[in-house]
Amino acid sequence: MALSNERDTPEAGTIIQGYPVLAGAKIFKGSLVVLDGGYACPGKAATAVKCVGRAEETVDNAGLGNGGKVVLVKRGCFRFANSAAADAIAQADVGNTCYVVDDQTVAKTDGHAGETPASRSAAGVIEAVDAAGVWVSVGL
Repeated sequence: MALSNERDTPEAGTIIQGYPVLAGAKIFKGSLVVLDGGYACPGKAATAVKCVGRAEETVDNAGLGNGGKVVLVKRGCFRFANSAAADAIAQADVGNTCYVVDDQTVAKTDGHAGETPASRSAAGVIEAVDAAGVWVSVGL
């Protein structure tokens, strides 16, 4: 039955998850974090990675193997840099999926062009676009 009054809709709240860091990776606080083979690393253009959120701290796993350190990652809606030229995200793209370019940049497309296969994984859903960047809902 449809609502006839206001409703206090429950929410899960903030989710912060610890992920083991990829061997040799350095993740900066505030960066887009992806899982590569199950290990956290800075966002990068690759089709086999999964975007999990924004780094809550800087973690340097230099000289250590996979899982040598753990990074805390937050799910939610965060502003990242917009790509350029034909891959720039516009207001008309709100509600669409955007794709990881690097640890601070998202793009409109998965990098597929003509005969070239896709080169980027999904970052999340575009929530808003402003002069400073693109607001993206990220996380598993």
